[in-house]
Amino acid sequence: MSATLTTQERPRLHKTLQEIAESGFVGIQMRVHDERGTWTGSAGAAELGGTARPPTDGRFRIGSSTKTFIAVLTLQLVAEGEIGLDIPVAERLPGFGLDGRITVRMLLQHTSGVFNLTGEVDEDGTVTPGVPWAGREWVDNRFATYRPEELVRLALSKPARFEPGTRWSYSNTNYVLARLLIEKVTGRPLAQEMGRRILDPLGLSGTVVPDASPEIPGPHAHAYYRYEDAGQEKTVDVTRHNPSWISSGGDMISTTQDLATFVSALTDGRLLPADLVAEMCAPRSTGIPEMGYGLGVFVQEMGSNGGTLITHNGGVAGYATLMYGTPDGSTILTASLNYVDDAAMSLAETFQKTSRRLVEEVFGDGSADETTQPAD
Repeated sequence: MSATLTTQERPRLHKTLQEIAESGFVGIQMRVHDERGTWTGSAGAAELGGTARPPTDGRFRIGSSTKTFIAVLTLQLVAEGEIGLDIPVAERLPGFGLDGRITVRMLLQHTSGVFNLTGEVDEDGTVTPGVPWAGREWVDNRFATYRPEELVRLALSKPARFEPGTRWSYSNTNYVLARLLIEKVTGRPLAQEMGRRILDPLGLSGTVVPDASPEIPGPHAHAYYRYEDAGQEKTVDVTRHNPSWISSGGDMISTTQDLATFVSALTDGRLLPADLVAEMCAPRSTGIPEMGYGLGVFVQEMGSNGGTLITHNGGVAGYATLMYGTPDGSTILTASLNYVDDAAMSLAETFQKTSRRLVEEVFGDGSADETTQPAD
């Protein structure tokens, strides 16, 4: 068991969290595991206007980090011979009118060309909307229930983005289709299968597949949404909402500890055989410099610092998740930020800067000058 480190032993990280919380977020909780041990910390507030910090064992909505769980579960079925990576998905999911060239691999790698259920923005700026997920329309209907089949049919009613396998485009629909595939092959609901195969064996007691439940069980920080109504700006607590609008594209709830355990188990072979871990972490070029997408994970090169990171961050309705690990699992960073979201995604750039800063602190040269001086 690794040592548990105090704030005084990682003062630079503690100071960084304080500065991040002051940059526009309501609060942040973070966990770092490396050769020095395990460090946890939090800063800011658990609730807007409050003084209590986010709990370091708090639950939060993990957004698109869900996709890595879905990819692992799908690849477990591949390992067992229940499905093949390169079989046409339409063979197992008839009735949707899926292009027969779309394979399981294309779903997990975002190369299917299927329209993103939350909408698309073309290169010329044209927006094609999908399921409502922003603005007053979403706030007013945030407890509505969508079934995954409904989301898929909505997406497939829109034109495909490109010929299957020819390009890369991030689409939540791919992972809703993966959910339906898992349920069809196993004959069990996703939540049950996720528990049986991943959550229970790893002891991830703080991780939940909520389906249509609006609750976040256990301690948690709160998330908010800001919108305009009749010229007036309103901010509402959206911690409780029905996440079925995003389904398996980003609906899961977890903790920094559970995410760290999950990343560790993925990299050390507890979840998948080595050949499928290698498949998962083999990136296809995405057009993003020094970053590619494998099967349910981004593979990020550390540039001048050298090394590779396996990652999949997420953001959903006032929560943002960081999930990074080295391929050998020796260093892992997991974090959650709670904030005031809005249709303009006003904090998106700040979140990207925060992500880069924490990656540099934990995996790059940023931790080199840690001292044992107490933080300010």
